[in-house]
Amino acid sequence: MSETIDVNGIDMRIRAMDERVQALHDRDMYFYNIPVSELKGSAEVVVDGRTMLMLASYGYLGLLGHPRINDNAAAALRQYGTGTHGVRLLAGTLQLHLELERTIADFKQTEDAVTFSSGYVTNLAAISTLVGRHDMVFCDKYDHASIVDGCLLSGADLKRFRHNDMEHLEMLLQRHADSVTKLVIVDAVFSMDGDIIDLPRTVELCRKYDACLMVDEAHSVGVLGKTGRGVEEHFGIQGSVDVKMGTLSKTIPSVGGYIAGSRGLINLMKHAARGFIFSAAIPPAQAAAAKTAFDVILDEPDRIGRVQRNAAQFIRGLRSAGFDTMQSETAIVPVLCGTDEKAYELVRLCQKENIFVLPVVSPAVPDGMARLRATVTAGHTDEQIEHAVSVLEKAGKLVGLI
Repeated sequence: MSETIDVNGIDMRIRAMDERVQALHDRDMYFYNIPVSELKGSAEVVVDGRTMLMLASYGYLGLLGHPRINDNAAAALRQYGTGTHGVRLLAGTLQLHLELERTIADFKQTEDAVTFSSGYVTNLAAISTLVGRHDMVFCDKYDHASIVDGCLLSGADLKRFRHNDMEHLEMLLQRHADSVTKLVIVDAVFSMDGDIIDLPRTVELCRKYDACLMVDEAHSVGVLGKTGRGVEEHFGIQGSVDVKMGTLSKTIPSVGGYIAGSRGLINLMKHAARGFIFSAAIPPAQAAAAKTAFDVILDEPDRIGRVQRNAAQFIRGLRSAGFDTMQSETAIVPVLCGTDEKAYELVRLCQKENIFVLPVVSPAVPDGMARLRATVTAGHTDEQIEHAVSVLEKAGKLVGLI
């Protein structure tokens, strides 16, 4: 009699992922969780003794390692230690947290702000506080996973409109016009595509149908607008967004997330958002780093222009070489490959030439839309961008993409 193996669904999931990861290792095409041993400035890293050009950084303004930020973080560490006495609501709020939130509110030109332990937690906490059962929430189909998860956690009725399709959004808002509570949530810059939401039209529709508007600015602060304040400044419609969400771990080289808006909104978050009430406070050194980073952005405005010019140069070079960079117009530049296999092969060739760039494949993107998600920062030189384009062009020809 043959032996039967009892495998439940969880075991099957574990085994399937093990097999997928091992298959990539066997083909020398596993590129995730690469340990970096050294950061050399804001544009290079050291991996296994090799200096590589970093094209996977979210530090768009090149602030990681900035002396002023490091010094203030170190001073906070000496003053407060490594943590706080608990959650913010009870024992974990420091004067430093309040100073950071005042800085964020001033930067985002709102009445107040509140910080959370991570960007992901920020979206989960804010959305599940703003809406609940019997409410309506409308999301762009390409919104970040944390937004979708926040909507599902809230229990609200979720409707997703086609990417940046304002006619589809209006159709959905029209269909549910009688709903009392309506929330529209969009990314400012879409993290997989690098394109920008049609904010003016989104604002117009929210006002027309009496919907609250929340915008995730994880990838737009420091990247969009003359002073780096983000998507409202980019379009010249400051004050048009009701709920402004952002992270402290991308352009801002720290950890955490924030919501900025009216005093009433922030008061609600501080007393009803479970992700605030039941999560530990941001460590003192990280709060000081974040606060200083906002100050540096305003004090060193040339960084904003530089990252915008670098992004334009990189996109122009890749398109001239024959690559499809989709609709990107920001520092996030997708290099469309189609199949997962071509994306892995392109990355393998680039990494052999010391270009640190990574593949994004299904299910993070739809089947047939695998890509490299390359990013540029204010820390890259013209010569480094030209070199990266040259390496990508050579690899793209070998893979058969161009």
